[in-house]
Amino acid sequence: MSLIFTPPAPTTLPIVGRDERFPVRRVFCVGRNYAEHAKEMGFTGREAPFFFMKPADALLVVESGQTGHMAYPSLTRDLHHEIELVVAIGTGGTHIRAEDAMQHVFGYAVGLDMTRRDLQSDMKKQGRPWEIGKAFEQSGPIGPLTPAAQAGDISKAAIWLQVNGQERQRSDISKLIWNIAETIEHLSSAWTLAPGDLIFSGTPEGVAAVQAGDTLEGGVSGLAPLKVAIDAP
Repeated sequence: MSLIFTPPAPTTLPIVGRDERFPVRRVFCVGRNYAEHAKEMGFTGREAPFFFMKPADALLVVESGQTGHMAYPSLTRDLHHEIELVVAIGTGGTHIRAEDAMQHVFGYAVGLDMTRRDLQSDMKKQGRPWEIGKAFEQSGPIGPLTPAAQAGDISKAAIWLQVNGQERQRSDISKLIWNIAETIEHLSSAWTLAPGDLIFSGTPEGVAAVQAGDTLEGGVSGLAPLKVAIDAP
């Protein structure tokens, strides 16, 4: 079989303590999955989980110990940070039960769901899809994957983000409205999950704008941290 152009190399993530890398297939994101964040976005209650997606090549892969560089994106004056626990699927399946879901997890990483909030808000008002606000180039900075067996009790881990050394977001994974297992159960009822799929599990309260020149440092207890600099367009 001949191709009319050379396809791009797959997006891969480094794995803590291993030479192999994790090839990314799809990127699912959970919306409004912390109660306090839902409130700051104008919603309350435990609504059914909903999902949106980013293309795999929208990820900005940050190697261990390095600082990622994200160019301030076009068309926006309101770029927001959203720190998240990212779940990497190692074993696929459909209609996975919550009680079995953690067996399908390969590992975890720290990620950022960077959002052109003004564009997202405009799409919400018009009842249109969010991709222009969520799925642009470099909109998903992500650090190295830590295998699940090395991550400790992720269900009780702290999650935090600092901008220029000042804390912006801090919460606990236990405060997820839909926990990891429940999220996998819901997600796998709509899609057949496969090895390489990532799930950005939602962000806690404290989302806010960043500017070119800012440095973001975030983490989840037990995982490799993530550091990203926002560069000029």
